[in-house]
Amino acid sequence: MSQRPDLIETARRTIRMEIEAVQDLLPRLDTSFVKACEMILDCKGRVVVVGMGKSGHIGNKIAATLASTGTASFFVHPAEASHGDMGMITKDDIVLALSNSGTTAEIVTLLPLIKRLGIRLISMTGNPESPLAKAAEANLDARVAQEACPLNLAPTSSTTASLVLGDALAIALLEARGFTAEDFAFSHPGGALGRRLLLKVENVMHAGDTLPQVQRGTSLRDALLEMTQKGLGMTAVLERDGRLAGIFTDGDLRRALDKGIDVRQALIDEVMTPHGKTVHGEMLAAEALKIMEDNKISALVVVDAEDRPVGAFNLGDLLRAGVM
Repeated sequence: MSQRPDLIETARRTIRMEIEAVQDLLPRLDTSFVKACEMILDCKGRVVVVGMGKSGHIGNKIAATLASTGTASFFVHPAEASHGDMGMITKDDIVLALSNSGTTAEIVTLLPLIKRLGIRLISMTGNPESPLAKAAEANLDARVAQEACPLNLAPTSSTTASLVLGDALAIALLEARGFTAEDFAFSHPGGALGRRLLLKVENVMHAGDTLPQVQRGTSLRDALLEMTQKGLGMTAVLERDGRLAGIFTDGDLRRALDKGIDVRQALIDEVMTPHGKTVHGEMLAAEALKIMEDNKISALVVVDAEDRPVGAFNLGDLLRAGVM
């Protein structure tokens, strides 16, 4: 009975080889990549991704990523394209064709028709001298030195490289378009992700009588009473004209006690955080959460265009709303 190979070492070798394949992509990002991006940005139609076998599975994912990040895209099986689905592609579209060899028969068969219809072509191949690469206006070089498969046959490193190159293309286009978190939200309206991305600060904040607020000059003792009554673990501090002067939180209270401040005698002005971080009601709640995480704070004041507090919320509110 033959001895089993070291399964962990095999897995590590596979991962190392695929990491190397991805790293090898970096020096090959050149004017062809820029050309492909410019073609897609200028495109009046959709990006139609085609690919056979494992390349087809990768192409499906690339099309989905493009579509969810601001680039209209869908996948067409090249064999089906030869039997009617070519009618789904218009002269305003761009074809992104994936083939590691660059000689896949089902794709090469489509090249004359793509050219006759005047459809622009981008290829992603492992062979820049292949018929597919030479037919394309821009070829994305996805070649790998070796597949992770010990037989050098099963598509492994090559499909990983193509997937990563597709992600690089999608994100480059996303940034070039100025695609925002709100844009992303409208591409993902369903389920928990949709709730997280579509909710705005105004949908989760406490406003009106539930907004904890005190004036400058208020005693710390009365400020703590306001915090207790409103239950947010914080209070906004207002200037006489109603603008935000500062914020006082449970954390500020702990720091005040550490300094030995007399809670019965101190004024809120002595212990508040001047002004503090603020957000606006129309901001996405997910963006506000990032501000809180980046600044390690647990509550935010919501202000209007004149810097007057109109609401407040804490991490508990975001948790209950399904934003985190």
